[in-house]
Amino acid sequence: MIYAVIDTNVWVSALLTHNDTSPTERIFKLLFNGEIVALYNEEIMAEYEDVLFRKKFKFPKKDIDELLNYIKKNGIHEDRTPFAEAMPDEDDRVFLEISLSREDSFLVTGNLKHYPKLPEVVTPAEFIARFFGV
Repeated sequence: MIYAVIDTNVWVSALLTHNDTSPTERIFKLLFNGEIVALYNEEIMAEYEDVLFRKKFKFPKKDIDELLNYIKKNGIHEDRTPFAEAMPDEDDRVFLEISLSREDSFLVTGNLKHYPKLPEVVTPAEFIARFFGV
């Protein structure tokens, strides 16, 4: 099983894209196929809701509800593991700290600059290439 914290920007990209082979769309499909297990906590779920329901995106409510309900039902709720170092973007600390809750998990983000340079913090393309081939 592959455990991952998926940054909100990955879900936004997956829902916006019309390219079935894009890394973000592949992550979306892999989640729903049970090949990725999402790690989350209440703060992450709240951010997902806040961002995905923004009017500017015009995402269908049923699509967002399906994603959020799937994560809650099939993902794993985790507690934060404190990361003592400074973060480039403190607002994203929760995503990193949840990913640190499991030794074998990854943080998948389109914003590497928001996180410290750690081997477990990867882009969607790196994640797909590493585990599922290009």
